[in-house]
Amino acid sequence: MGAALPLGDPAPPSGALPDDLDIDGGADFGVYLHVPFCRVRCGYCDFNTYTATELRGARQDAYADEVLREIALSREVLAARAPLRPAQTVFFGGGTPTLLPAGDLARMLEGVRGAFGLATDAEVTVEANPDTVTPELALALAEAGVTRLSIGMQSAVPHVLAALDRTHDPSNVGTAVAAARAAGMDVSVDLIYGAPGESLADWEESVRTAMSLAPDHISAYALIVEDGTQLARQIRRGEVPAPDDDLQADMYELVDDLLAAGGFGWYEVSNWARTPAHRSRHNLAYWRGTDWWGYGPGAHSHVAGLRWWNVRHPAAYAQRLADSSSPAAGRERPDEAARRLEDVLLRSRIAEGVAVSELEGEGRHAVASLIADGLIDGAAAVRGRVVLTRRGRLLADAVVRALTA
Repeated sequence: MGAALPLGDPAPPSGALPDDLDIDGGADFGVYLHVPFCRVRCGYCDFNTYTATELRGARQDAYADEVLREIALSREVLAARAPLRPAQTVFFGGGTPTLLPAGDLARMLEGVRGAFGLATDAEVTVEANPDTVTPELALALAEAGVTRLSIGMQSAVPHVLAALDRTHDPSNVGTAVAAARAAGMDVSVDLIYGAPGESLADWEESVRTAMSLAPDHISAYALIVEDGTQLARQIRRGEVPAPDDDLQADMYELVDDLLAAGGFGWYEVSNWARTPAHRSRHNLAYWRGTDWWGYGPGAHSHVAGLRWWNVRHPAAYAQRLADSSSPAAGRERPDEAARRLEDVLLRSRIAEGVAVSELEGEGRHAVASLIADGLIDGAAAVRGRVVLTRRGRLLADAVVRALTA
């Protein structure tokens, strides 16, 4: 059911923002809508999600109305502090958003539109399990204003899907892509590499299968073993092997080679797009540190350097809103030095990089040695930007530590 919430200061029941928060009325504003429902729990998953037996007092059929209450509250909170901004991006994540009826997702999107407005070119993404996507669902989403479907493919190889506890039919990925295309939406597919028993040949089959579907965007994430998950327990008991770092590095190099040859451009450590226009603007907003409001249990928000997070369980979330209170559980406001550090950490992982002039102390001095080690692009550094090479992407955490020393 997800990791524990971070520590922080208590959030006020009203949800009011600090009086001295300096909100930039010209900054981009995004919306994240968390749908915490899943039919089954995947063994590797650490997200804040719940199966039917875990809801304990929460109702899936009432969820859209609860989110609409939070949207209304957020509008009051933001309008009290600054002019309202239209949403540039909206992202329905989960969980499995497409477990809800298309009409519920449409009502939630209409709630965002009514509260803030949508930019004329707004990117609106819905994550989907392949088994839940039908032509009728895709058409209903597109008619509601959804522009992009992100399909959880994960693998094309049955034994790899089984190792990940994924239950969808691999053939339904193509069906879902076709349905989204017919409805006029852009398409992204998500892959995971490094599952127990997955070979390099298995991974190549999955990547080539994903490419054969001609999506606009592909995400490829290394499997990470999170504490508290079923997979972590299986590894601890010796039932399955832990991910092999060297094999995962080979898998990353393979997907990068295949996607580059297939016309996809890398733009974030784990993401490639057919063209710059097909990059996920919503995810880039996170890396660039812009403002967004997250709705739903456990959702996180960020406005002008203030971060806060909602209570985790759907029943607690529903009760807060029924009591006309904010569902926020806590918040934090890092100081200027911490924000600069975080900015370098985040933006150094995307293709546009971070300005060398923004580095301080040992971080700036480390640039030359990182170039010599082949971890950052020397030509980009001459132009004043820190941009990771592929080797740098493989060792991104080490690069970030050097840049923020």
